[in-house]
Amino acid sequence: MRVALLQGGRSLERGVSLRSGARVTEALLDLGHEVETMDLGPELVSRLNGFVPDVAFIALHGTEGEDGTIQALLELLGIPHTGPRVAACQRCMDKSLSKYIFRENGIATPDWVTYSEASIRDFGAASTFPKAIETVGLPLVAKPASQGSSLGVKVVTSPEEIPAALMTAFSYDNRALLETWVSGRELAVSVLGDEVLPVVEAIPTGSNSYDFEARYEIGGAQFVCPAELPEADASEVTRIALAAYEVLGCSGFSRVDLILGEDGPQVLEINAIPGLTETSLLPQAVEAAGVSFVEMVGKILDLAR
Repeated sequence: MRVALLQGGRSLERGVSLRSGARVTEALLDLGHEVETMDLGPELVSRLNGFVPDVAFIALHGTEGEDGTIQALLELLGIPHTGPRVAACQRCMDKSLSKYIFRENGIATPDWVTYSEASIRDFGAASTFPKAIETVGLPLVAKPASQGSSLGVKVVTSPEEIPAALMTAFSYDNRALLETWVSGRELAVSVLGDEVLPVVEAIPTGSNSYDFEARYEIGGAQFVCPAELPEADASEVTRIALAAYEVLGCSGFSRVDLILGEDGPQVLEINAIPGLTETSLLPQAVEAAGVSFVEMVGKILDLAR
């Protein structure tokens, strides 16, 4: 099979994408496919037209690769691709929209308020910060509305910290969330096709949160898979993760991030195209299910076709 492996791009997660792409390329070659690796750029369409792939394997993360942009282009060209389709990618990428959909469908997610740079700059929305604190409480988490890998995320413990935290978030996106801080266990549930994989727990080793460095630096976090959960908790975590995956319209494969606190599991977000690096959670879950990385890549490819 002729496979176009799309990697790199211009997002802040370019480095992660290149690492994912390198692993996937090796697996595709092991499976006997003809692989052409392609970085996003002005020549992409001409390269795709020249190569004429049977399928595109998307190993892109962040903006343009995970937000529906590249998916829409591939679908216009009539090229089957891995991972969710356009609308699901857009829903997953917009954390605020995702959370509204979760709430409308009875899926637990932490309380939140969404701000835009324009609302603060032009409409005096900074005066509503006290009301936001009433809504979400303290401590809270400030995060960009459309980035992954915990980029731009800050924990806020006092009202005075909100402006600086929002400025940090706005450096990644023009919209940001203030979200209730939920103390609990950080869990990830990956879905491959219609199969829910074992739950992974991420336990940071060098910080108080599972941040970018903890996600992608060897030794940045300890991972337990399957997570050591009581049967009732494991069942509920799996149920709510699959429900979240389905209501956003995901397909192929995705990863649902949750927090398990005193009030049970709550969904934080869904990664439409989760990382496939050495420290990424989806490959760990697949391995715990008794499936090799190469077999996983083969199944993802089959689902795309």
